[in-house]
Amino acid sequence: MKSISRHIPQRTCVACRQVKPKREMTRLVRVSGGAIEVDTSGRKPGRGAYLCRNIECWRAGLMSSRLDYTLRTTITSENREWLMNHSKEFVGE
Repeated sequence: MKSISRHIPQRTCVACRQVKPKREMTRLVRVSGGAIEVDTSGRKPGRGAYLCRNIECWRAGLMSSRLDYTLRTTITSENREWLMNHSKEFVGE
């Protein structure tokens, strides 16, 4: 008997470049107006980028220009600070 394997979507972390299942990543999305939000549902419209649920990846992604480049925007310092302060909610232990 053949087992049918289900396709698992893969995404690449902007910071560490590791490929992982989409469910193990956190999606950041550029919304209209240029602000960056965390997309907990994974379905918000807008340009998205993924980060591992690892605090080091969040720091690297938010403090370098990689996220700006991927999302094709310039993240404001206030938006960066808000995301970094709230990253604990989205980082897996």
